[in-house]
Amino acid sequence: MITDLRRLALALPVVLVAWIALLALVMRLSGQAPAALAILPPGGMLAALPQGAAVTSTGPYSVTVSGGAGLVADLYAAGALLVLPAGLTGCLPQTRG
Repeated sequence: MITDLRRLALALPVVLVAWIALLALVMRLSGQAPAALAILPPGGMLAALPQGAAVTSTGPYSVTVSGGAGLVADLYAAGALLVLPAGLTGCLPQTRG
């Protein structure tokens, strides 16, 4: 029983990190989501967003942005550390921006 709990305790963080990495990779390669969630955005990122981008919501550690093609590349160019898909069912709730 203890061995099973220990294995589970080791497996859960690995699965979580792998899931986030997979989401980030798919978002980087395809960019097919209604919006993009920038995790831990730097201070000047909002000012560096392209003309067609719109901030749809903000949170204490993230910003959700919608825009056209190339949004993910623009967010990384503006300084985002991690961009994940947003606007899908089950996404984190945030306040309106």
